[in-house]
Amino acid sequence: MQAAPQARREGFAGQRLCVLPRPRVAAALAAPATRRLVVTDAGWFPRASGHLRARPDGVPETIVIVCVAGRGTVRIGTETHAVSAGTCAIIPASAPHEYRASADDPWTIWWMHLRGTDVTDLVDPLPGLASPVRSLRGLDRVAALFDELVSTMERPPSDVRLVAASGVAWNLLARLAVDTVLPAEGTPLERAMRYLESRVEGSIQVTELAAMVGLSPSHLGALFREATGGGAAAYHASLRMARARSLLDTTPLTVAEVARAVGYADPLYFSRHFRRVHDVSPSGYRAQHKG
Repeated sequence: MQAAPQARREGFAGQRLCVLPRPRVAAALAAPATRRLVVTDAGWFPRASGHLRARPDGVPETIVIVCVAGRGTVRIGTETHAVSAGTCAIIPASAPHEYRASADDPWTIWWMHLRGTDVTDLVDPLPGLASPVRSLRGLDRVAALFDELVSTMERPPSDVRLVAASGVAWNLLARLAVDTVLPAEGTPLERAMRYLESRVEGSIQVTELAAMVGLSPSHLGALFREATGGGAAAYHASLRMARARSLLDTTPLTVAEVARAVGYADPLYFSRHFRRVHDVSPSGYRAQHKG
């Protein structure tokens, strides 16, 4: 008979806490289906008054903490960072750390500990390693995934459920990467993106766009590169290519008409740009079987 996850009483009313037995962790880390990502511990601590963890030597797991209410702090090495509702903290494996709930406004947190061959690669894209605490855009979606993860781990463990937990954790890390990089609604970068999305066929200078959202061109460019990997012009070009693909797939417009619809006065220039991006001409793309 397989051992069930162990639950520890921490004194938080309504808490949920799952700890995978360490022999099962070792087995999961050796199994092809789970060795890339294993959730070793996960839980929910509501209004966790007095919650404190101090690990001067770190732990083998990467720790992810998402705060949904209240406040606290996370110290990694010698640096201390404030944690508040709607933020995520990433603590790298083996890093000396301490985290604690605020005394006057204790946090409510979802959390998980992760091991596996791919954890570093999955967490590296998160700005959390450079800035351990970052804001989230879609807290409700993140909380729903955590609830699914903990619900999965609360059931009697099996190889299939460990795979399921790994899949949810993978989804969580992807969601955290998106939510910590893409801009929140109403921020200058989000307004700039929305403006470009509404004027795919138009032409605008980066200096004009920066002035519209109240930033310097260099600052706006840095924000675009952090969020998308390229500058504002590259983002606008990617929007044009996406619209062009949609028109080629769903309308009988000629290539020249598609070019004009996405802001290219010269159909030949459009075709050359399209080929550079897609490695196929617009006509060749249209002729491909899709779906």
